[in-house]
Amino acid sequence: MPSPTSAPPAPYDLTGRTALVTGAAGGIGRATALLLASAGAAVHCADRDAAGLTRTAELIAEAGGRAVAHPLDVTDRGALRAAVAAAGPLDIAAAIAGIMHTSSVLDTADEDLDRVLDVNFKGVWRTCQEAARAMISAGRPGSIVTMASGAVDAAQPGLLCYSAAKAAVVQLTRTLATEAGPHGIRVNAVAPGWVRTPMTARHGPEVQERTEAVMVRMSPLGRVGEPEDIARAVLFLASDASSFMTGQILRPNGGVSMPW
Repeated sequence: MPSPTSAPPAPYDLTGRTALVTGAAGGIGRATALLLASAGAAVHCADRDAAGLTRTAELIAEAGGRAVAHPLDVTDRGALRAAVAAAGPLDIAAAIAGIMHTSSVLDTADEDLDRVLDVNFKGVWRTCQEAARAMISAGRPGSIVTMASGAVDAAQPGLLCYSAAKAAVVQLTRTLATEAGPHGIRVNAVAPGWVRTPMTARHGPEVQERTEAVMVRMSPLGRVGEPEDIARAVLFLASDASSFMTGQILRPNGGVSMPW
């Protein structure tokens, strides 16, 4: 036991650790990559947007951090495996890459659902598999963080594909936590509320403004989220600050889904 006068540990210090972040070209993924790097991790950034990915790596380098860019699509297992291998001994994996699709249940085509599941669920599953296999093979404890959504807590018109994939991510997280725990690997999910990102802005400023106005009214904190809010949740789960947490779903959402 440390003495009462000893300095507390630095639970968010990731110096000497290596992280893989998918979806790192922008939004929550970029914010996460930047924050993990600022905490001392060497960050391997992955995304299919090569230009955005290069900019993320540049921002990390400009801040004095270490980053390697891996242009890839999370639907490509071979490319993911190569990125994990290139990272060397892996300590952290944050599976953040995702896409959005909206259509009613009656209007959803097979290919729509297949595409969203392939990225938002199977892409996370592939990332988790490759990261966990590498950690187990190296005999290293680690932390895997998946990206769920507030959509798993409430039904919304038009979000069948997205919410179904994110619900599957929640179950993946819990199941892998039970299987990887004996190897010292923790697996947790972040389920954000509405966050101001390029993906949420894709319907145009008017739709975004109306949606954000609704979310502000629903939130006890009276605001919507920023990518950095979610990145801080990922850092917590990636770091020793959450060393006794696994199989959990962390909800940084401004209280929107809180039971009333």
